[in-house]
Amino acid sequence: MHPAWSILCFTTLVGVAQGLATLLAVATLMRVSMTPGFVAGALALSLFLLLAGLVSSFLHLGHPRRAWRAVLMWRTSWMSREVIVLPAFIGLVGLWWLALVVGHPIGQSPWLPALVIAGALALWVCTAMIYACLRFIEEWAHPLTVVNFVLIGLSSGMVLACALAAAAGQDALLRRFGLATLLLVLAAWAMRVVSLRRHARIRHRSTLQSATGLRAGKLAQTSMGMSAGSFNTREFFHGAVPVTVQRVRLGFQVMGFLLPALCLVAGLAGLGGQGGGSALPWLLASACQLPGLLAERWLFFAEAKHPQNLYYQTVS
Repeated sequence: MHPAWSILCFTTLVGVAQGLATLLAVATLMRVSMTPGFVAGALALSLFLLLAGLVSSFLHLGHPRRAWRAVLMWRTSWMSREVIVLPAFIGLVGLWWLALVVGHPIGQSPWLPALVIAGALALWVCTAMIYACLRFIEEWAHPLTVVNFVLIGLSSGMVLACALAAAAGQDALLRRFGLATLLLVLAAWAMRVVSLRRHARIRHRSTLQSATGLRAGKLAQTSMGMSAGSFNTREFFHGAVPVTVQRVRLGFQVMGFLLPALCLVAGLAGLGGQGGGSALPWLLASACQLPGLLAERWLFFAEAKHPQNLYYQTVS
């Protein structure tokens, strides 16, 4: 598939925002010591990331003014459900932030963080199922798609939350969730590696024979029947050479998981003393993870093989 940058930014930024808001909600329910100003500031950043992701998603639409029609198929379409759940989640995060800013009592009540957690989980499932429900794309049609969306989004949001806590001197949050963040990053990495190995073992049901309708045992395509590309060749194939795909596959694991994990280890080691340690490792973990997440999401789309590419293979 062709990785559109608007969708890469949408799924990455919104996933990080969900993870950030979820950790803040869990910490609030567990009564972890955090200043209201820190929680409000972190929620504001989560809200900004959600809105930035929403705006980027509109860049993928041919007619953005008709986007509202997406909600009409909510009974059968996971995309319609996502279109409904995303604004609701943004509203919950915005309401929590506003209540903290104005000092309203609902900002300290437990039901609002609980709703934020439920909304984040619902949004992860809706977004992941848009791809997991496509049975003809075998790389996506598997429960691992949902697992990876949840783990990567949650772990990346927790890394960002730890970076914000380290910069703001919120040591209680780091001591309570620093190790859990490291373990979730490693778990997300492990599950993504499992999905990569599964993709390498897939033997696709569709073949060149079934795509063309020709029964010959040996087929070699030399032309797609046109002198230039078309919508099919632009939207359903990434166009990158195999060595580029291999480098992205290695690069996202290093930038998105290995380096952040090492930085988190260094940050946790610094928490051993009386002080909170240096904020640098936590900030570096979040800074290097974002490009890694974008690369991971690019590969998620690039490695998905649409059956129509069996017919449209080469331009000659």
